Amino acid sequence: MMDVGRVSAEGPSPGRAHTYRMPLPRLALTRDVSHGPLDGAWWPRCDALELELPALVGSLDPGFGTVTRVTVDTAAWPDAPRTVMTPDHVIEVVLTDVDTEAHAITLDCGTVGRWELLVIPPDEPGGAATRMLAAAADPGNPLTAPQMLALAETDLDREATWESEGGSGIV
Repeated sequence: MMDVGRVSAEGPSPGRAHTYRMPLPRLALTRDVSHGPLDGAWWPRCDALELELPALVGSLDPGFGTVTRVTVDTAAWPDAPRTVMTPDHVIEVVLTDVDTEAHAITLDCGTVGRWELLVIPPDEPGGAATRMLAAAADPGNPLTAPQMLALAETDLDREATWESEGGSGIV
């Protein structure tokens, strides 16, 4: 018989505690100076900003500076907390419902600058998400985040129509 032992009110002892670290973010950034409205794209795995944001911030090059504040769309992140803890600091979360900010996250890095990323919905099909990651990271991309997602939806609708009419079955 196994001796279970007692767990104090404070929880398990530190030696027995388990922590979970989010996988590396699915992220594509513009390599050079961006000439468009976006500096890249981020494809989170879930809609829990408090889980996803520390992994995103932790994966950025230190040359980006310290992310002190993010601005996110209330439609994409309805339950976003007002602050998110990272291992090093607290990030302020600003919620917006401005249409031009839809499906985007703005990373404010103090005096270093700001980066605008397309936020690809977690449930987006892999092929469409991969295309959007690449397109948003293209320095010549002229599209905003809402425009890119609208275009992706149009492409998915066309693909579904083509397949429903027997397109994929034709050899």
